[in-house]
Amino acid sequence: MAIALRFVNKEEKIVERFLGIVHVNETSSLSLKISMESLLIKYGLNISRIRGQGYDGASNMRDEFNRFKSLILSENSSAFYVHCFTHQLQLTLVAVVKNHIQVASFFNSIAILLNVVGESCKRHGMLREKRIAEIKEALGNDTILSGRGLNQERSLKRLVDVRWGSHYGTILNIIIMFSSIIDVLDFIREDGLTSEQKAEATGLLDVILSFDFIFNIHLMKTILRVTNELSVALQRKDQDIVNSIKQVKIFKKR
Repeated sequence: MAIALRFVNKEEKIVERFLGIVHVNETSSLSLKISMESLLIKYGLNISRIRGQGYDGASNMRDEFNRFKSLILSENSSAFYVHCFTHQLQLTLVAVVKNHIQVASFFNSIAILLNVVGESCKRHGMLREKRIAEIKEALGNDTILSGRGLNQERSLKRLVDVRWGSHYGTILNIIIMFSSIIDVLDFIREDGLTSEQKAEATGLLDVILSFDFIFNIHLMKTILRVTNELSVALQRKDQDIVNSIKQVKIFKKR
């Protein structure tokens, strides 16, 4: 368990410091509380001085009864709980997507694509080689710029529900690496080890070359760029609740 402290220093500035990592044998609320207390005691700190506590949305942390949040509040009623703003945003996005069949279907296609193309080291290596060859050709034709920080190596990472930055990053990479992905799927369709692999690659090619997929991937890139900017803003160390609410309203309008 990682523990960080946020406090106001003598200059009345908000400071955030990483306190340490504590090994826990189990993730029950009581075990987590005991582990946290041991670290606080080590540095001469006490639960009675806590004025706020915040975690993600895991049930063993935030539920009303016999959970980590409640155990702290039972000893210190001033330790007000705040659910992580970024985590709330991510959970909201997941809930919205699951209620819209077309968007859910689109991300399901993305997940299948990531499994097929990145299923083995061989395919991952093939995708990397084709992308490198593509960049070399573009540099030779002067169709892209060269320079420090440009044309960095990219990869297709798995989607994680509570990390919507991963969705935005993956969509960007799919768009940039699109022709290389098509080449790898073409190879699997022609030279796959089994008929099942060939059929899967053929089906994926039909999906990702369709108008609906191309339209949706650019639409989601635009939407997730906005939510990604909000997510990054909510994670700033100097962020406060009043400014956070204002930013949410601004991004909702966008």
